[in-house]
Amino acid sequence: MPWLLKTEPNTYSIDDLKRDKKTAWDSIRNYQARNFLTSMEVGELCLIYHSNAEPPGVIGIGKISKRAFADPLQFDKNSDYYDPKATKEKPRWFCPEISFVEKLTRLISLSELREIKELKEMALLRKGSRLSVQEVSEKEFKTILSLA
Repeated sequence: MPWLLKTEPNTYSIDDLKRDKKTAWDSIRNYQARNFLTSMEVGELCLIYHSNAEPPGVIGIGKISKRAFADPLQFDKNSDYYDPKATKEKPRWFCPEISFVEKLTRLISLSELREIKELKEMALLRKGSRLSVQEVSEKEFKTILSLA
């Protein structure tokens, strides 16, 4: 199953992922998103979406390169993502490793995505949908890539 992962480009952009080649997709603190992260399988592709950008949109492709593991930031007392209820024996937050696949030749903006009838049911385009990790159907994934 393909995925959509939101990131703020001033925090961690597609160019950062390209430079690093892979990264732990950490710091997510939402239970529904956590459940998605822990269900990701190695080899699944994901759209990298720049949120809180002007304009926001899909900018690249990543791949799940390692199944979700305990997010180390939950144990770091100096981290904004520290969770005092998390223990090494019972972690609460998880993060998969994402590898760089490609940067699209152009950003496919949110407003452009809204104009595509094949995407009208996409989770990203639903009112109030702010989740940073979302499922994407194969059809939606292929439609978006065809726009690039």
